[in-house]
Amino acid sequence: MTFRPLHDRILVRRIKAEEKTVGGIIIPDTAQEKPQEGEVVAAGAGARDDSGQLRALDVKIGDRILFGKWSGTEIKLNGEDLLIMKESDVLGVIEIEAAARTAA
Repeated sequence: MTFRPLHDRILVRRIKAEEKTVGGIIIPDTAQEKPQEGEVVAAGAGARDDSGQLRALDVKIGDRILFGKWSGTEIKLNGEDLLIMKESDVLGVIEIEAAARTAA
């Protein structure tokens, strides 16, 4: 089954959080918070502005994003837990290439 979000909504897969701290302490599942980082799996065509023109989304499929702690609606699709949220719930896009260049 495939899923296509409408308008300015996106489908997001949460990225698993680290199970160990930097110091090596293992965090049990019950104490872990839900990750606020995810990958865009599907995106709608965009929202219409006041004049009726279609405004494309800033995020695209494959982008790693940060979103608010309580953002989106959780759904189960093909046995996988996913989130549907509006593009406005996205706090930012993580650009891995830029971060790797500054670290090097």
